[in-house]
Amino acid sequence: MILFTQLDFIKNNFNKIKLNKKEGKKVFIGRKKELKSLEDLYAESGFSMSVIYGRRRIGKSTLIAKFIQNKNAIFYTATKVGKNRNTELFAKQVISVLEPNLENVTFPEIEDVLDFISNRLGEEKLVLVIDEFPYWAEKDEALLSILQKYIDSKWMGKNLMLILCGSALSFMENEVLSEKSPLFGRRNSQIKLEAFNYKDSALFVPDYSYEEKAICYGVTGGVAKYLSLINPEKSLDENIKKLFFHPDGYLYDETRNLLTQEFSDITLVNNIIEQIAAGVNTVNAITQKVRESGSTVLYSLEKLISVGLVEKKKCITEEKNKKKTQYVLKDNMFKFWYEFIPKACSVIELGHGDIYYEKIVKGQLHSFMGSVFEEMCRYFTLEQGVDGKFDSFITETGTWWGTENFLAENGKRIQQSADIDVVAISDIDKSLLIGECKFKNEKMNKNVYETLVRRGAILSGKYRLKKYLFFSLNGYTDWFEELNDKDVIKFTLEDLYM
Repeated sequence: MILFTQLDFIKNNFNKIKLNKKEGKKVFIGRKKELKSLEDLYAESGFSMSVIYGRRRIGKSTLIAKFIQNKNAIFYTATKVGKNRNTELFAKQVISVLEPNLENVTFPEIEDVLDFISNRLGEEKLVLVIDEFPYWAEKDEALLSILQKYIDSKWMGKNLMLILCGSALSFMENEVLSEKSPLFGRRNSQIKLEAFNYKDSALFVPDYSYEEKAICYGVTGGVAKYLSLINPEKSLDENIKKLFFHPDGYLYDETRNLLTQEFSDITLVNNIIEQIAAGVNTVNAITQKVRESGSTVLYSLEKLISVGLVEKKKCITEEKNKKKTQYVLKDNMFKFWYEFIPKACSVIELGHGDIYYEKIVKGQLHSFMGSVFEEMCRYFTLEQGVDGKFDSFITETGTWWGTENFLAENGKRIQQSADIDVVAISDIDKSLLIGECKFKNEKMNKNVYETLVRRGAILSGKYRLKKYLFFSLNGYTDWFEELNDKDVIKFTLEDLYM
């Protein structure tokens, strides 16, 4: 059984649990694959170790809390208080679970605590969780080696499952998982927890329309904590206004809170994110805008990537071409925040955020959702392609951008920049699918079809072009509906949720 300290933890940290009023019980949403992985590992006899990591607010602690329900478990969350204090607090947590009558006992060293645990391992498996592990390990250089020693000499073969969890992605990858780590080769599994996809995000708002579910995913980025704040009994507009456009809204100051936790000086990273959000996405262009050296900007970009806020985007057919690398915001909530909140801070502080949302933001939601919808369509295409729905086994999806030259109807030669929203490649038969996405009120028309076909010809030299995919929020014109082309597949937003 989990003792009282763990029950308190679960009560306070289940940010992916909603109350099912019809059944009167709490329901855990999503993460089936990750839970199964942990349960399978737990079922194995002897010692096992799992590493769980992912950016802040993503739901790591909630996942673990769900997993350790009704299990013999010790859960300790490290803090930025240094080596000795973490050892002291960890010892108290261990005692409270294993020997609550020994509350006045102290341990001078971490080895003493681990010996205490080792001596109490028996037939019932114990789960030992250290959350926010980097906070402790960064201040105690010997901790990783000490854990290695205990795994090799005292825990191997014993009924102990060790879970190390952290939000500092670079530390977890470089110091815990890499070949140079003392723990290398000891883990049985690793889970990099990502944001919920658009389908799982929809489970938080089951009664919303498909359009509302998509926008809900867009403004929260699929981040577990943010989704848990959506009240499904209130309208989407009410939720967005309450979370973003009220001075006390949780997401009104969330970006600043996150950056403050990760960076000592947030001025530069804030400026960089502002530029990326505005569409400035190369190192040289960002450098010119923020007026800092390229090395300084690149260092900040790498840090932003390491904490899961920014990602490198490459042209799918030219991934080795460094000139075709863009830096984009990985977190759609950040994208929404930087697009609408900075220019509205004064209005929001005056208490008029609701008016600002109704007059300015609401009418721009479809425009904001353009890139989010494209990402949703790429996910859907990969999912369907892996299942063989397009007569090809799709191995990757992405975007393409470059330059196109074509002859206009008036006979004039035109050269312009071009992009394709969805490019799905099968490395098995060297074929591809291409697609166009429109999250707009108007119906998709003939012009969209002709543009995609024209741009597809640019890629057809390297791959065999098999299908044209179209994704439309509001359907298609009569011309499109009557189009008789076996290589064209049309989807609506509803199709993406089926």
